[in-house]
Amino acid sequence: MTMTPDGPLVNLLGLPRAGLEALFAELGERPFRAVQVMKWLHHRGVDDFDAMTDLSRDLRQRLAGLAVVSTPEVMHEFVSTDGTRKWLMALEDGQRIEVVFIPEKDRGTLCISSQVGCALDCSFCATGKQGFNRNLTSAEIVGQVRQAAQRLQGVVTDRDRAITNIVLMGMGEPLLNYDAVVAAMDILLDDLGYGISKRRLTLSTAGVAPAIRRLAEITDVALAISLHAPDDALRDQLVPINRRYPIAELLDAVKVYLERLGDWRSVTIEYTLIDGVNDSLEQADALATLLADLRDRSKINLIPFNPFPGSGYRRPTEARVRAFQTHLLERGFATMLRTTRGEDIDAACGQLAGSFQDRTRRRERYIARLKDHGVITHQAV
Repeated sequence: MTMTPDGPLVNLLGLPRAGLEALFAELGERPFRAVQVMKWLHHRGVDDFDAMTDLSRDLRQRLAGLAVVSTPEVMHEFVSTDGTRKWLMALEDGQRIEVVFIPEKDRGTLCISSQVGCALDCSFCATGKQGFNRNLTSAEIVGQVRQAAQRLQGVVTDRDRAITNIVLMGMGEPLLNYDAVVAAMDILLDDLGYGISKRRLTLSTAGVAPAIRRLAEITDVALAISLHAPDDALRDQLVPINRRYPIAELLDAVKVYLERLGDWRSVTIEYTLIDGVNDSLEQADALATLLADLRDRSKINLIPFNPFPGSGYRRPTEARVRAFQTHLLERGFATMLRTTRGEDIDAACGQLAGSFQDRTRRRERYIARLKDHGVITHQAV
């Protein structure tokens, strides 16, 4: 955090429109100043107050004395053979987070982080094994998007905007950083911010049921539930927060959120398939029974487990994955199979861990591998 003798500077990147209007009201300025500054920040990517030429010189000087525009610093960029990009970003206090961009023919999805590490300790997720360090600020969350958008300029040229979809599915549990995440989403949704459609902004949660209910009162962004098991006994092992908010309570909260979404939208159920753990046909049948009430209001996203060192788990064979999917399809569920992307740079689902103690060794392996493929873009940025 940037400090002055009078206290910390306000990072304007983390203030939604209402927050900026309140700031300018305190300065004796009209609300339209918030519109001007948001355009400079998010549309033009300007971080120098002197360059904001439609503000008076006096106002620019006052802003420079009380505010700052600061983004996480990109330390390294890794590019997968499939085009996926991962950035290791450093925060002002030296903490590290990871951000992933997944390009597809008709869209580009950015997976952003909400915490440094994660406190939930899901047994199949590298981030959980890292442990929890702290929550991100709203400015640090938005700053990831700003950095990615700037670095993708000239890289994605076949559409107007490189980033069409944003998913809070990077490091951390978004609903355990509720206030900062909500503020960041306000900026991402705002036309004066990044103008992301609420159907293209997805919040993924492991199941903080009370926060889902609270979220339903203020927004209707897309919701993804990391379920991963068809019963409480197994989910207690895989997703320990289930011991506090068991499946029945979680699904009740999901139904409340669906009321907010309206009849024509659905919730996504994320299910990581782990060999010999949760991938049998009997478990597919149990999952279909569990979700019977949501069959017409949900889609199931199957994710073959992405290995990481020390997990103790294996990815199922393709035959077992397809059999699981087929069984759900036969039970009438819209069921998709997520293609693993960015696995060669540890950017796939469940592999993000920006603060490993022995990060240097892993980074050297990334760089050597990408050099071998001839696709590395930056060794040091």
